[in-house]
Amino acid sequence: MTQPFPPGPRPAFSIPSILSVVAAAISFKAGAVFGLIMAIVAILLGVLGMLLALSPRTRGGIVSVIGVLAGAFGIIAAAFKLITGNF
Repeated sequence: MTQPFPPGPRPAFSIPSILSVVAAAISFKAGAVFGLIMAIVAILLGVLGMLLALSPRTRGGIVSVIGVLAGAFGIIAAAFKLITGNF
């Protein structure tokens, strides 16, 4: 019986993918300006995480996509906070 992958260390999540989700979560809790900054950071880290996930040694592609989507929603939330005056 052959193994589909050679034995070795298990692929690990990339740090940018995890930080992307954390930054997106912070963007929802923060005010308008800091929330917008954190949402942009979440999107950038999510894109970096997606690029790193192309390597077979790194996981986190789906987590990065979730971070990018949450960052996009964070930008929308920051815009609403800015309109309502919740800085």
